[in-house]
Amino acid sequence: MESGVKKENKQPTGSLNLQPQTPQQDASPLRKIIMVASIAAGVQFGWALQLSLLTPYVQLLGIPHTWAAFIWLCGPVSGMLVQPIVGYHSDRCTSRFGRRRPFIAAGAGCVAIAVFLIGFAADIGHASGDPLGKIAKPRAIAVFVVGFWILDVANNMLQGPCRALLADLSGGNQKKTRVANACFSFFMAVGNILGFAAGSYNHLHKLFPFSKTTACDVYCANLKSCFFISIVLLLTLTVLALTYVREKQWSPELANAGGEGEEDIITEPVKVPFFGEMLGAFKNLQRPMRILLIVTCLNWIAWFPFLLFDTDWMGREVYGGDAKGTDNQTRLYNNGVRAGALGLMLNSVVLGFTSLGVEVMARGLGGVKRLWGIVNFLLAICLAMTVLITKLAESHRHYSATGGGENQLSAPPSGIKAGALALFAVMGVPQAITYSIPFALASIFSNTSGAGQGLSLGVLNLSIVIPQMVVSVVSGPWDALFGGGNLPAFVVGAVSAAASGILALTLLPSPPPDVPASKVPVAAFH
Repeated sequence: MESGVKKENKQPTGSLNLQPQTPQQDASPLRKIIMVASIAAGVQFGWALQLSLLTPYVQLLGIPHTWAAFIWLCGPVSGMLVQPIVGYHSDRCTSRFGRRRPFIAAGAGCVAIAVFLIGFAADIGHASGDPLGKIAKPRAIAVFVVGFWILDVANNMLQGPCRALLADLSGGNQKKTRVANACFSFFMAVGNILGFAAGSYNHLHKLFPFSKTTACDVYCANLKSCFFISIVLLLTLTVLALTYVREKQWSPELANAGGEGEEDIITEPVKVPFFGEMLGAFKNLQRPMRILLIVTCLNWIAWFPFLLFDTDWMGREVYGGDAKGTDNQTRLYNNGVRAGALGLMLNSVVLGFTSLGVEVMARGLGGVKRLWGIVNFLLAICLAMTVLITKLAESHRHYSATGGGENQLSAPPSGIKAGALALFAVMGVPQAITYSIPFALASIFSNTSGAGQGLSLGVLNLSIVIPQMVVSVVSGPWDALFGGGNLPAFVVGAVSAAASGILALTLLPSPPPDVPASKVPVAAFH
């Protein structure tokens, strides 16, 4: 691929921005790609702990419910700002350690600091004067909030450069780009499984006897122990990956080198402030990237209602419980939430196995765009099936007499439970595609245009976090408009998934062919 700036100054189809241009590299061995992708296991281990343990921990610290929404808003806000900023600067980093590795190392270090603050929030708060008991602990809350925001920012610092480094290691080879992102998706599933398993084990604190203190009960000690393991896992994988996979120092001259035509002009990159670069990126979006962003946006509008309310749906609609109801309703709700956690475990297992077969599935179905379109229809069917499962659960709901003569609401029949768990498992298939194909396509379009991988993936991330913010704000009032419950949001998700599948099959361009190996210059990795 010619990376010099032509006199005609034409921008290739699908580009985000001409600067900084990255010369094509030889594809690195698969073992190096796997090593970098394994960092996702450490990152996702921490995310799984957040999903499974932090909500009860928030209640333990006495954080008001109205504050909780602002705390969880950190994820999309940091994703909207941090990933594009980090991506922009990682495209231009001239450190002797490489472009991506310094950001990955910094992100891992910040995760360790954040996890320490979250795990020891109750202890630090008590040492600073917080009272004991089931009351609000303002100092512990302050430490927790700071740690939580640092954690989300650090995770976004990690994921963007990791995917960009995988694209760099793929050297413009589309097959390796897809395999690299599939490996990243696989290790995300591994991290999920390990995180959910650690979070469900109630005696983990016995491995770290010092974790249980006056201010930190057994539940808090288990959370703290899980985060200890999270730190060790993430730092170990990061150190191994960054030690084994090394980048050469990047420079603007290297980026502009490699032109072969007489009309090529070697120029220095134009220095544009970050926000000007972002505006320019959106202004110069060509059709492939525009369609990719739209399909991704619709895809995540479909996913977020289920990701936010899946366990609540199990406890409320399937089991018929109520977190604020009678003892019987509360018990059913908690049983449903635990069943939902089992469903998430099954989902992660299917996600992992499917990630290993993405390339085979793409070949069998005639390409990645067709694969993505088909699994979006599968996602739409699964979300629509939540309505059927809910109605079946309601029709089989009955009361049974207890020993005290009281009528108690019974759990749903085993067939309905199995159907709900099967739904969780099947959704692991489209989830594996969602975690890999869009990022691979963004990297492929970026490779063919000479755009920076970091900024390209940062812009793609905006089509994920903006729907997340919209769904988080709108889903509550939308569900209330139809009498409460989670089904209205799930139905919207089903419609959005179907629209995403239609656009993927009809409008999303197929990736251009790979660059012939004879035209690829010297590798930048060793």
